[in-house]
Amino acid sequence: MEKQPEASSIEKPINSDPLPSSSVQQLPQPVHQMEADEDDENVKQLGDCSMLYLSLQDCLVNTDRNWKSCQKEVQALKACNDRRSRKE
Repeated sequence: MEKQPEASSIEKPINSDPLPSSSVQQLPQPVHQMEADEDDENVKQLGDCSMLYLSLQDCLVNTDRNWKSCQKEVQALKACNDRRSRKE
């Protein structure tokens, strides 16, 4: 009977080096947030309606720009804008 070599009791060390910073991906900002950053003044001009605008943007992103699915948000923004127009 031939003797089989014994398995080494030394385990290989686990690579605990962190990923290089170039391979770490940052999560993208929500689309409406990037647009809001770029058009911050336009969004601020909406005043009380800005949250409704951002909600509409969220809905459009979540529904692949399906306006029919976001009619509740569209109508809410329209109503808010109509109220603003009457105040001016």
